Amino acid sequence: MGNVEKRAAVCGVCPGGCGVKVTLEDGKLSDIQPLSGSPYGAICLRGKHASEVVYSPERLTTPLIREGERGEGRFRQASWDEALDLITSNFLRIRNEYGPEAVASHSGRGAFEQSLLDFNADELVASKLLWPFGSPNIASVSSLCYASFGVFASLTTYGLRGKNLVPDLENSNLIVVWGANPATDSPPFMFERILKAKRKGTRIVAIDHMRSDIAERADRWVPVRSGTDGALVLGLLRVIINEKLYDEEFVTKWTSGFEELADYVQSFTPQYVETITKVPAETIVSLAREIATAKPATIRTYTGLEYSNSGVQTIRAVYILWAITGNLDVPGGLYINLAPPLSFDKPSFPRPETKLPIGAEEYPLFYHLTGCAQFLEFPKAVLEGKPYPIKGLLNSGASILTSYPQTSLWEKALRQLDFFAVIDRFMTRDALFADVVLPATTYFENTSYQCYPGYVRLRQPVINPVGEARNDLFILAEIARRLGYGELYPKDEAELLQRVFSRKPELLEQLRANPEGVALPVPERQYKKYESGALRPDGRPGFDTPSGRLEITSKLLADFGYPALPEYTEPIEGPLGSPELFKEFPLVLNTGTRIQSTFRSQHLNIPGLLKHQPYPEILIHPSDAEQRDINDGDKVILSTKRGNVRFFARVTEIVQSGEIEANMGGGSLQALEWSKGNANIITDIANRDPISGFPVFKALLCQVRKDE
Repeated sequence: MGNVEKRAAVCGVCPGGCGVKVTLEDGKLSDIQPLSGSPYGAICLRGKHASEVVYSPERLTTPLIREGERGEGRFRQASWDEALDLITSNFLRIRNEYGPEAVASHSGRGAFEQSLLDFNADELVASKLLWPFGSPNIASVSSLCYASFGVFASLTTYGLRGKNLVPDLENSNLIVVWGANPATDSPPFMFERILKAKRKGTRIVAIDHMRSDIAERADRWVPVRSGTDGALVLGLLRVIINEKLYDEEFVTKWTSGFEELADYVQSFTPQYVETITKVPAETIVSLAREIATAKPATIRTYTGLEYSNSGVQTIRAVYILWAITGNLDVPGGLYINLAPPLSFDKPSFPRPETKLPIGAEEYPLFYHLTGCAQFLEFPKAVLEGKPYPIKGLLNSGASILTSYPQTSLWEKALRQLDFFAVIDRFMTRDALFADVVLPATTYFENTSYQCYPGYVRLRQPVINPVGEARNDLFILAEIARRLGYGELYPKDEAELLQRVFSRKPELLEQLRANPEGVALPVPERQYKKYESGALRPDGRPGFDTPSGRLEITSKLLADFGYPALPEYTEPIEGPLGSPELFKEFPLVLNTGTRIQSTFRSQHLNIPGLLKHQPYPEILIHPSDAEQRDINDGDKVILSTKRGNVRFFARVTEIVQSGEIEANMGGGSLQALEWSKGNANIITDIANRDPISGFPVFKALLCQVRKDE
């Protein structure tokens, strides 16, 4: 290995002079570890360039104010009053100079705490803090996650949200898990239920591009080329329609557009679909018959189908397949759950009626159904001033630079902002570009509440807040107070609980007396609710759609200029869509599949969790590895036409030949190798689903070579 020199280096970020232990191999940095007593962990400079900060394993404990250039990583400690005053004075300055729309907010996984969600835009995580300020530009990670599945596909087809569609696993004869791996769900609440059903004898089919945990356990794995699930489901529909395996009565009475669908799918013969998806024609036929005749069959799908050029339409097609085979809202099928949630007392945030948010013109249905900005348009607004300039940003609990495609473009945008503030628990790479960084608490430090299926409980703090960290909700409340509308937020945790349970004060007393929680009444299940009028506000039979029927041809999509049928679009960057590019980059790239020890970019600075997987990996099939002289554990370079990133090879038959699965989440202040392994350096911000605006993460082209 050569000579190893160890020396202490003064941390260039921490004002307290905390240090790090730097390990050099042959004069090159190989490892960084924190020294004891650091208030922020090892926030360190690699060489001379502060933009190469790589490791921060401990919590933020005090507010920080930037002293150096953006991205340089030099901060000083500040009081809460100084930091909050700096944020609000700059927001007010920007509003006076450019208008309120020039200030935007963005929220992420760190904002998933339920009390915080109840002050956000529905389940979409976007904080409504800036609405009373006058800005329409509230945004969240729903700009690239969940909304295609949870909002667009379900509402344009059933008139329901995805959260209302629940697989009845316990009573089904067949469970199809499509584009999901319940073992890594957050939380994995369906995984044990599926395994229990399997032990009882229920058949499991997994449809996925790779042999995931659930595919390994399934009775049948159907591997499909990444990004082509839309063609597969249309092929299944053709078999079911042509063999008259559909529920004719349901189709006739409760759907619109069936004849158009029957015509459209005729070109998707099993043989043709095989050429697109790599799924054998005989498998397509047998799978279609199995789903249609299982009586009943249920489906577990989630966000995995969102990231292709026809993500919304693919999920719509799956929903249509389940409905026309008689598996919608029946015992053992896909149940429509209308059980009312707890009725919390939520404040009314005035929605600005001035300018439209960024992305509203490019993705009008996104805005119509969410009321939010499509955040993928943020770089254009900052760098080009289109449709108007964005000058300020508040980012809460999100890692933009590890989540969004083409990282360099986002770094450029963050550098150009007039003002940028971050609320988080750890230093992130985003925070290096911030003017103010505010330390937030974790669930373990907050008093709050949580609703689960069938019961609710209070959550009491396990430890006191670390350092000066504060609850995210009350950080926002204090910003709101300084901006003149603090009454919209509770002032402390006691008032929060009083507000939330104001309509049910007796329940709050029960919860205080019962730390294990209180059971909620579960209404008796009613099926085929479209027959009784339970799905429509007017009480008439049918679905809550413009036509009153389940819309195979969606009027809402057509009204916004999109195809009414669930049309398939071949991946723009793929073996069939880009044959010339395929010659140079002959492997299909898929990114984003979760691994057990992380959630996206979270936890990659936690030494105990890093032991499970210390390096970012690409999964490569043995045949593809052999062609490239790559062995298990080798350092490799993964490249697309946009650039290259270094990973470590995991040679495995979990993936199909011709396809690569790359870990995402690297690229922030993490262990050294993870900090260099940001998959989004080589993804594409311009390649999107035209309906949702979601980037294509699961159907790009790449090449892999050994790192010599």
